[in-house]
Amino acid sequence: MKLIIVESPTKAKTITKFLGSDFIIESSFGHVRDLPTSTMGIDLENNFQPKYIIPAKASKNVSKLKALAKKAEEIILATDEDREGEAIAWHLAEVLKLKAKEAKRIVFHEITKDAIIKALANPRQLDFKQVDAQQARRILDRLVGYELSPFLWKKVARGLSAGRVQSVAMRLIVEREREIQKFKTNEYWSIVANLENNQKISLLVRLNKIENKTVNKLEIPSDEVATKILDELANAIYQVSNVSQKQIKKSPPKPFTTSSLQQTANRWLGFSAKQTMMVAQQLYEQGFITYMRTDSLNLSDKFLNDAHDFLKTNLGDNYTLTTPRKFKTKSKGAQEAHEAIRPAEVTKTPEKLEKTLNSNQHRLYKLIWQRALASQMPEALAKATTIDIDGVGTKYQFRATGQVLEFAGYLKIYPEKSQEIELPNLKQDEKLNLIELKKEQHFTKPPARYSDAGLVKIMEEYGIGRPSTYAPTISTIINRNYVQRDDNKKLAPTDIAFIVNDLLVEHFPQIVDYQFTAKMENKLDDIANGQIEWQPIISEFYKPFHENLEIKRNLIKKENIMPEEKSDKLCDKCNAPMIVKTGRYGKFLACSGFPECKNIKPMEGSANNNEKSDAIKELEEKYKNEVCEKCGAPMTVKNGRFGAFLGCSGYPKCKNIKNLAGEGASNSNTGITCPVCGVGEIVQKQSRRGTFYACNQYPTCKTAFWGKPTGEKCPNCDSLLVEDAKKGETKCSKKGCGYTK
Repeated sequence: MKLIIVESPTKAKTITKFLGSDFIIESSFGHVRDLPTSTMGIDLENNFQPKYIIPAKASKNVSKLKALAKKAEEIILATDEDREGEAIAWHLAEVLKLKAKEAKRIVFHEITKDAIIKALANPRQLDFKQVDAQQARRILDRLVGYELSPFLWKKVARGLSAGRVQSVAMRLIVEREREIQKFKTNEYWSIVANLENNQKISLLVRLNKIENKTVNKLEIPSDEVATKILDELANAIYQVSNVSQKQIKKSPPKPFTTSSLQQTANRWLGFSAKQTMMVAQQLYEQGFITYMRTDSLNLSDKFLNDAHDFLKTNLGDNYTLTTPRKFKTKSKGAQEAHEAIRPAEVTKTPEKLEKTLNSNQHRLYKLIWQRALASQMPEALAKATTIDIDGVGTKYQFRATGQVLEFAGYLKIYPEKSQEIELPNLKQDEKLNLIELKKEQHFTKPPARYSDAGLVKIMEEYGIGRPSTYAPTISTIINRNYVQRDDNKKLAPTDIAFIVNDLLVEHFPQIVDYQFTAKMENKLDDIANGQIEWQPIISEFYKPFHENLEIKRNLIKKENIMPEEKSDKLCDKCNAPMIVKTGRYGKFLACSGFPECKNIKPMEGSANNNEKSDAIKELEEKYKNEVCEKCGAPMTVKNGRFGAFLGCSGYPKCKNIKNLAGEGASNSNTGITCPVCGVGEIVQKQSRRGTFYACNQYPTCKTAFWGKPTGEKCPNCDSLLVEDAKKGETKCSKKGCGYTK
């Protein structure tokens, strides 16, 4: 019997389909060893050697793997082909007491029968360079987190955290918010004319030039200037001065990398980066797509040939290329032996898998399938037309532009959003009749907050993080309450984010320096490539970091970081003045009589939510006539840590509150189809009791879980597995089953 060990039970289940009874495929359920949570777990006196332990949640499964390993004639480690996967394989080898040089390691980019058979025929040894790079990343992050986080607890607020990459991402979001706050709106105007030819075909044109100089955006700053232009055009004759046409080519996009997949799924499907990676992981483990953590743009020869044949058969020769189109990545350290994200089999079209996949899986698979196929199709061809029209007798010239698709090319499969504008067939010197001439007022807009797509893009541009870190970084800063999603799902910093960011920028500039963080990523790449050793890199970073931390620990006073603000409120318990403080979850009112009086109250209008959201305004309108059933006073809509609720306006005399069942709270998709109704999706919700997960088809379907579903099913009863945060384990959601892993 041969034992193959992978990370995920879904992956194990898929591989089992391809292999005979000679193989047993088991899952490690992720990492089998890790640094301890109660201590730093790094020997600072012994060249930063990590002290790994088997976490309690992994011990039961490790025992099972050890028992199977004793009976196996051969043990094959088949974890993912990236640094983390290599580290998991190494930890497995250590736990199972395999000789490192004899441990068989196989890798594959897709979970198909051909790929698995080929990998089994070509095993290799563990790549300790990649293991070292992953260890270095883990140790760096542990040193920063375990030393800087307690400093923040003491100087700012309990429960805060700092991270080598997360703090830089937070800085990007805070700095963008300050750009928005400082932005000064400018007024500007545009001039639009609606013209028609003798056949009564209308044409909308905009003022383009004044005295042969192109009008810039702020050229017309006021209503007075715009009115003056209208007056000067009052008696103008409109005549075509030039008509130009040209063919333009639109090249297909490159196949997906991790970054571009996250960005496109965010823009097109509304997925967060975390959701994109979770759904992509499901597709990969079921064997439908290639590995989804990659920065390579390579496509295998087999795929290129299969794509050509598919396109020729289904769309014809016009939609194929004579030679495959190949791409080269510009990303430093990209592994060209890897592949871009693509469907495992071209013939498995989105239509064929519609009943096999849930809604989110199908939408993401369709996007990946379309993009990969489109990359091997001809350019789209369009005819672009520009018509210039003079206001004869004036200094003004108008312009209209249009575009008509002549050959769809790759757009036949990958329909990017574009607007076709067909202009009338006009000739030079042709005169046009004026239907309407008007002025339009505009205002400049501040830069937008980052979406997941925008943040991933800027992190990639700066070289901050790598494909595997983008989604976890965004998830971390949200979970740590440094960032919240606004009504448009954009990333907005909280009160505490400004305070922590300013503290880090002033006193620990290296931690949040964009260039330093990017250089560190490059050094991790160099470790993975065997160019440098990992311990000197850690030492070079840690010694000055630790020395600076010790200095700042004595130098910085909390009252200088967290100054208290006066308020006009009095404590309802002791009548002392209330003061404004800032905690992990924003600003709040606290009694100045502390510690004798420990009264605190939530503060409306915290900078976490500077303006009422549209959802809260809707709730206020909906419940404007709601009356407290206990005292008869009006009920008011309030927005707390766990979402919106109704509170009695007679507070503190009447403390009646009413749960609004998650209304106004920001639900977060999980990508998991409801196991009961099969229609809805399990989403994250908030209540007074905390976070829970429920079907979004409520009240039609009332399925709910108090633990976060993992997407995996119980091997005993087929119910969803959920995370038990308190016990640090994953368990079956069905009462009485008792399965844990």
